[in-house]
Amino acid sequence: MKKNNEKRNTRLLEVFGLLLALLWLSPFYLMVVNAFKTKRGIFEGVLGIPEEFTFENFVKAFIELEFLKSLFNSVLITGLSILIIILFSSMAGYALARNKSKLSGAMFFVFVAAMLIPFQSVMIPLVAIFGQVDMLNAAGLIFMYLGFGCSLSIFLYHGAMTGISHSLDEAAIIDGANRFQTFWYIIFPLLKPISVTVAILNTIWIWNDYLLPSLVLSEANATIPLKMFYFFGQYTKQWHLALAGLTIAIIPVIIGYFFAQKQIIDGVSEGAVK
Repeated sequence: MKKNNEKRNTRLLEVFGLLLALLWLSPFYLMVVNAFKTKRGIFEGVLGIPEEFTFENFVKAFIELEFLKSLFNSVLITGLSILIIILFSSMAGYALARNKSKLSGAMFFVFVAAMLIPFQSVMIPLVAIFGQVDMLNAAGLIFMYLGFGCSLSIFLYHGAMTGISHSLDEAAIIDGANRFQTFWYIIFPLLKPISVTVAILNTIWIWNDYLLPSLVLSEANATIPLKMFYFFGQYTKQWHLALAGLTIAIIPVIIGYFFAQKQIIDGVSEGAVK
């Protein structure tokens, strides 16, 4: 009787999970299916499969989006931001964790408290200050991402450092390594799971960010989310083109996840254990 109840509960959970999956996939289905329809075809039937698939929507959306240029801007800004965040946050987390003092404790508390400050509260003065020093460009945007992304990253690295023995530092110093060599060649490779976790969290945020680039970048240097905003403003009533543009915009994310899914899953699981 108990086994029958367990099997029934398992089946109910499977059905519930399947329904949730279908609910989650339904927007993607609507987006992809309607991207192949004409403007008239969408209004005739939103849910149905198009009678005749057309690729003209994708060609026009690709050209209007300046997709390759927007993709390059997004990859450049996201890649450099992640690289700098990992580099600075890992070194800061190492320094704060290894130097036990009131000053390091206070600095760590400041970094943790900074996670509670919403971007909207500092948005106007931040843009005003960066405008005065002529840094409302891609370099300034990367610097801003470092400032906003390092708090959580330092918190994660600091927590990971507590699981790494001090004896590794002492052995490296006895062998003649300086503090930077000890960190770079001994400690940093051990932080790979946390580095992957930090990269995932910040990539999702930076790649999809619209608000900060809209304040800093011009349309000529727009990232994909910002370019999609301009594109939707132009094609609000032409849903076949807008949905084709959205479909093109998510392709790099899907490809990136497909090639990096093993590292992503391993990084998240190992980082959680750490």
